[in-house]
Amino acid sequence: MDFSLSPRARELSDSLWRFLVDDVLPAEAEYDAYRAAAGPDDHSVPPVVEALKGEARARGLWNLFLPDVSGLSNVEYASLAEITGWSTEIFPEAVNCAAPDTGNMETLHLFGSDQQKAEWLEPLLEGRIRSSFVMTEPGVASSDATNIECRIRRDGDDYVIDGRKWWATGANDPRCRILIVMGKTDPDGPKHRQQSMVLVPVDTPGVEILRSLPVFGRQDQHGHAEIVLTEVRVPVSNLLATEGDGFAIAQARLGPGRIHHCMRAIGAAERALALMVERARTRVAFGRPLADQGMIHSAIAESRVEIEQARLLTLKAAWLIDRYGSQGAANEIAQIKLVAPRVATQVIDRAIQVHGGMGVSDDVPLAKSYGWHRAMRIFDGPDEVHARSIARSELRREYFTPPEWMRPDPR
Repeated sequence: MDFSLSPRARELSDSLWRFLVDDVLPAEAEYDAYRAAAGPDDHSVPPVVEALKGEARARGLWNLFLPDVSGLSNVEYASLAEITGWSTEIFPEAVNCAAPDTGNMETLHLFGSDQQKAEWLEPLLEGRIRSSFVMTEPGVASSDATNIECRIRRDGDDYVIDGRKWWATGANDPRCRILIVMGKTDPDGPKHRQQSMVLVPVDTPGVEILRSLPVFGRQDQHGHAEIVLTEVRVPVSNLLATEGDGFAIAQARLGPGRIHHCMRAIGAAERALALMVERARTRVAFGRPLADQGMIHSAIAESRVEIEQARLLTLKAAWLIDRYGSQGAANEIAQIKLVAPRVATQVIDRAIQVHGGMGVSDDVPLAKSYGWHRAMRIFDGPDEVHARSIARSELRREYFTPPEWMRPDPR
């Protein structure tokens, strides 16, 4: 099991760190000032993000997430994604590696027709538009994707879509042009063949974006939309792959995407630990620096150990995807989705505590980061669903035989 970076990946890593320190972190104040002045209901992108995108392209830091474009392995990109997690709101988009666009681009790359790729994938790869993945519904437990009730029925050369969705990340952004909508084309078919995915331009008649849902009282710039779809009509050519492939497409989409999410969470935890250490060094209480206090030692040590464990497990999952594909890494992907957000929230929580009152303010990025990573324990499948998958895998496992990753390389 080898997590080392190729010379090119090492060069990209060094360049990302320089870009973070020289450009991205200094841009956070301007980003926040724009958002504050615009107000929480404004979802336009702060101009500084577009400026950073131009700089990232000039440095060759663009579309690194897609192996067929970047030439990077999942292990290599995982290490790069961690760096972008140091500035979650800005850095991923600055290098065109932000969710949900990354997952949508992977979906179009794998399952889109030539026409669909030309119309939607190319402008997404160029960073000219944004997109949204529209699956979750308020009326059903969407942790089980087979529950969805949105109806997609064929009418001649069109599909007609009716349903209510929410947590459609990115749909409130005025740059959002395309929705990937998951619904049922065959409600009476086999459980995992009832669903399909269709491409719906956001300006299609019948698409009504009701609101953006806040996360712990905060509105994200890109928004998390509640959407009503009423007699939305799109051509049959907007179908992704074939009817009944929706569930399989969703699973393929989520595998590498969870690696990206988890490594960014580890990056956020690293930043929280760095802030905690700096605060401990410089803050004096009861006549001596916090760094001299035994309880602070424990908080720092526990955080370091947890981060290292989470990183190694996530890199193992990325290595397994490179070696066996997403299906061969399914159990480890479930494990990292359970572990990485927990570690991030635990480390951020300790950093908040060490900062005292400042920690819960917006003078440092900890409160904002905590809210996002606590929400991560729900989106892309809640903890309980991943724990269920892990337990089921263990119950099926034949002990006293080597796991797959210890067997000869299938290549």
